[in-house]
Amino acid sequence: MYLSFYGLKEKPFNATPDPRFIYMSPAHREALAQLVYATRERKGFSVLTGRIGTGKTTLLHALRQRLDGQTAVAFVVNSSLDFDGILECILDDFGIAKGMESRSQRLLALKSFLLERERMGQATILMLDEAHNLDPQTLEQIRLLSNFETPNTKLLQIVLVGQPELRAVLQSPTLQQLKQRIELRCQIPPLARDEAREYIRTRLRVAGAPDLGVFTDAAVERITEYSEGIPRLISLVCDHSLLFGYADQKRRIDRPTVNQAIDYLEDDATAPRRLGRVRDAIARRFGGAGRWSVAVARVALWSVAVALSGLVAALALRLDTGVLALAQSMHHLATR
Repeated sequence: MYLSFYGLKEKPFNATPDPRFIYMSPAHREALAQLVYATRERKGFSVLTGRIGTGKTTLLHALRQRLDGQTAVAFVVNSSLDFDGILECILDDFGIAKGMESRSQRLLALKSFLLERERMGQATILMLDEAHNLDPQTLEQIRLLSNFETPNTKLLQIVLVGQPELRAVLQSPTLQQLKQRIELRCQIPPLARDEAREYIRTRLRVAGAPDLGVFTDAAVERITEYSEGIPRLISLVCDHSLLFGYADQKRRIDRPTVNQAIDYLEDDATAPRRLGRVRDAIARRFGGAGRWSVAVARVALWSVAVALSGLVAALALRLDTGVLALAQSMHHLATR
């Protein structure tokens, strides 16, 4: 909705883990360097932890981009699976033929695959996201995969990724053998204010912004304060702030605009009521309920997305003067 107004080529604050938009803070650079080193040097187990929304998954995608084209990667993101389910995902990602009924047959097929890749001098990596949700029994079965080795090297490099609770899970007495095999541990902390500013400017730059100073220093300070330096929350507030700024025709996002966006995000109780008022206003503007669906298709009403998913999923469309006036009306209704 606001792309052309701010001179953007694409949405700068999408929630997807696109490695093009990654901001490499000192902690991110260090963690990525350690993971690259561990995988290239066949170090066995590595652990990456960080709070929700700090960019762990994005960092994994960046890691994949830095590996050579001969490295095979299995990326498991569903931590609710038991070990057999995880094993199925691994075989699928590696392109290993299915049809084997027993676990032992699937493990033998995986071992043969790993030995063949080692013979050709090719590395193989397993990445397990949200690993803090895995139960000790499943983690122990994953540890046993590291037994696939030659006298000189590990056949499978395993990266466990999760929230800080993963460190506590690995302290369990039943997982001491796994703990002893972890050769590298790294952590991603929240961003400081200066880092948050660079995070915002980096995403604006990648999105093609002609002006990287769209957010004032006071706005960045408020965003950092509210988000506690969590990149995902920073993006969420920035996206809402740009929408409010567009509705007010502001070329600069200041602290009051950010406060409006935060108030809207925090006001869950009144969201349905506000949504109803916005819907009625759009129906009147576009000539009644019969044309409501047309209006939704044209402007991808962001307040609907907030009410339904808690996240803005506004669709970037070319806007004319009438739609701009509509956005301003939506802003007025949303802040009443």
